[in-house]
Amino acid sequence: MTTRAAEDPRDSRAVALGAAGVAAATLAAYAGTFRAPFIFDDRVWILGGSVAHGPYGATAGRPLLSLSFALNRAVGGTGPLGFHIVNVAIHVAASVVLLGIVRRTLCLLPGLFPRPVDRLAPAVGAALLWALHPINTEAVTYISQRSESLAGLLCFVALYAFIRASGGGGRAGWLVLSAATCAMGMAVKETMAAVPLLILLYDRTFVSGAFVRALGERGRYYLSLALGWALLGTLMSAAGPRGVGFGLGYTSLSYGLVEAWVIPHYLGLCAWPHPLVFDRGADLVASARETAPWACVTAAALGGAVLGVLRRSPAGFAWSAFFLALAPSSTFVPVAFQPMAEHRLYVPLAALAALVSASVWSLLGRRSAPLLLVAAASLGVAAFLRNGDYRDPVILWADTVRHAPDNERARLALAECLSGAGRDAEAAGQYGEALRIAPGDADARLGLVGALVRAGRLDEASAELRMVSPSVLKGADLHVLLARALDQAGRPAEAAAEFRRAAQINPGVSP
Repeated sequence: MTTRAAEDPRDSRAVALGAAGVAAATLAAYAGTFRAPFIFDDRVWILGGSVAHGPYGATAGRPLLSLSFALNRAVGGTGPLGFHIVNVAIHVAASVVLLGIVRRTLCLLPGLFPRPVDRLAPAVGAALLWALHPINTEAVTYISQRSESLAGLLCFVALYAFIRASGGGGRAGWLVLSAATCAMGMAVKETMAAVPLLILLYDRTFVSGAFVRALGERGRYYLSLALGWALLGTLMSAAGPRGVGFGLGYTSLSYGLVEAWVIPHYLGLCAWPHPLVFDRGADLVASARETAPWACVTAAALGGAVLGVLRRSPAGFAWSAFFLALAPSSTFVPVAFQPMAEHRLYVPLAALAALVSASVWSLLGRRSAPLLLVAAASLGVAAFLRNGDYRDPVILWADTVRHAPDNERARLALAECLSGAGRDAEAAGQYGEALRIAPGDADARLGLVGALVRAGRLDEASAELRMVSPSVLKGADLHVLLARALDQAGRPAEAAAEFRRAAQINPGVSP
């Protein structure tokens, strides 16, 4: 069993200062988010009532997440500011807990990190690299992804509490906290399913030395963690098929092949976070041939992680933690319509940040401090700039379309934002691009008609409207809109024809 290096109580002040520095830097990087509006489906998730919280709603099966949104509404109303404050607070808390995890883990490696500064400095570095990394902006600034950041915080607390329990005093209380926060996380997001295995792997690598010994010494604790899976299964069964892609054009094999392409690109974004894309779309890979080289990279990285675990290597644990945290969304259970998303790196990135910081410090010692600080500052600037994109939905979606031009969903979102800003001519262009990608999309066609009418391009609007099947129209509103516009343009005969079409759909319509 690994022994812990002795700690000097006088180090507590240095730890507090380090944590305060990490918190302050994180707040600085996210200072601009408090002016950001609701984005994309935020209103559905947060203010959607039964749409969001019903049996098949956006937060179904995630009661603790729903509760957090409800408390936000009760305390701060329905404006975005209060939700942003809570999201940033969650991220700051998670960064401080991560500092504690890394520092106490390095205490278990006295041969590599003998002095207090050798443990605290790389822990601060890891927390800064992770907290300021711009790829985390999607999990923090996009309010709906509180599910990811809150689950990440609870994951970190569960692991930190286990580490504290392994160190002696108050052992039972820390284990209870660990099991409780793990169960709470199951009520936030399904990705928490990996946490019991993550803690067991940590135990075997740094504490017990063997899986059998870990389970033997803490059997009841691991049973309590496993009960969290039963809770998660119950919640998922009540939530219905939300987000799962079976029957929607995905198979386990096809999705797994796509994820073999995705994982190396995740690693690339961890190392060089550009370009960041809010929504990459559903179709990322054209063929299995395109996937093959990337699958080899994924297999090699996974093989290296397994080899590291067999050797009880700290680096092996970090790489395995990366893959374990990604497993719920990046293996063979398809996530409908979104095979790649930056917010899924929230927890996996922490393992890599810890590995990088600890490795650099073990090689260079105190000489690594300026290097780590410069890297963290650069990431913080990039995060601050990326957060600026969220302050204007048009900018965010225009950037998304620039990097994912064949993403129909992004085209439609940009078109809606442009229409909301009164830029209907530009919106019509984006609706047209969406129809180029998906010619049969009735919503895009109807959106195009409305934008053309508001832009005064009545002939084009009339032609587009005639291409929409009457069975698709849920009402007569578009015909009425076009009729009134034609009437105002001095074309009464055409206006009357549109009113007649509206009356055929809804006999109660009147001019």
